[in-house]
Amino acid sequence: MSKRIVAVLSAIALALVLSAPTAIAQKKVLLKVPIAFATSLPGLGTTIKYVSDQVNAVPEMGINMRIYEPGKLVAPFEILDAVSTGKTNAGFTTAGYWAGKMTASPLFSAVPFGPEADEYLAWFLYGNGMKLYQEMYDSSGFHVKVLLCGMIAPETSGWFTKPINSADDLKGLKMRFFGLGGEVMQKLGVSTSLLPGGEIFPALEKKAIDATEFSMPAIDEKLGFYKIANYNYYPGWHQQATSFELLINKDTWNDMSKSQQTFLEMACRDGITNSIAEGEAIQFAVIKRNNERGINSVYWSQDMLALFEKTWGEVAQELSAKDAFFKKVYADLSAFRADYAEWKKRAFLPRATN
Repeated sequence: MSKRIVAVLSAIALALVLSAPTAIAQKKVLLKVPIAFATSLPGLGTTIKYVSDQVNAVPEMGINMRIYEPGKLVAPFEILDAVSTGKTNAGFTTAGYWAGKMTASPLFSAVPFGPEADEYLAWFLYGNGMKLYQEMYDSSGFHVKVLLCGMIAPETSGWFTKPINSADDLKGLKMRFFGLGGEVMQKLGVSTSLLPGGEIFPALEKKAIDATEFSMPAIDEKLGFYKIANYNYYPGWHQQATSFELLINKDTWNDMSKSQQTFLEMACRDGITNSIAEGEAIQFAVIKRNNERGINSVYWSQDMLALFEKTWGEVAQELSAKDAFFKKVYADLSAFRADYAEWKKRAFLPRATN
């Protein structure tokens, strides 16, 4: 039985129990949820819309989620502070946006040459991932409860207006780039900036940036990158899996009943399953359309992939030396991955590299 079916059946069972005559009435909770990604973006924005629909479909739980599109209530890069201070009591975003506040935060969002979705989830849910995730916010003074609430599989690694055949072709480029992969690109001579999704196309159009990465083909298509850049590179070495978080102000969280907290956790687990499935189901049609548009879908050469991986190793060492908590988290994830590799090399078929 799939994880999603299990989650749905569990939610139904819980709702039935709580709506029974003997159930204690739940205190009403309105979660105002500003989001970092428009709900029109599949996998990114549709995930929290899906979760909110599931939550709102069970009014007996007393929770109502109200979604606010990016910038309507809180700007995407201000969500963490807004939730922590109580300006709003919840928000949906990704931890990679907080690198300027917490060096380790991108490790809870996407890791270059890092785990794919199944392995990443295993670390979060059955390793120390979630424990360390909450510890990061607590030790940094943020008054939030974090729930893992979405995940997508690999992205592409960038849209360029010209082919990139060597490291020399990267030097001097101005590029929108996310997370730890951006640190790698900077080390290779790229000037990187982190722009929210809605600002990328205008920046490309005005030539404020020369290139960009953002997400999966179906998401990038919605933003129109193919209209300006005709070289789309694969694989997304910087984001083999990307996770998303539902942040809840701790006062709001602590004021909820245990059953309400559990219900939200279950809804987010269902959201994770749905987001992975949706993302995996809708990419190939877009790649076909890109081919028809004359887009060059290029797989990085082994030399370039080796360069990116070597540079990532250097970045990881530098950040570990700079920040004790980054070192702690990265060491824990690396140890988990070393153990997981014993399973992976025996249980899975080798994947083609191009």
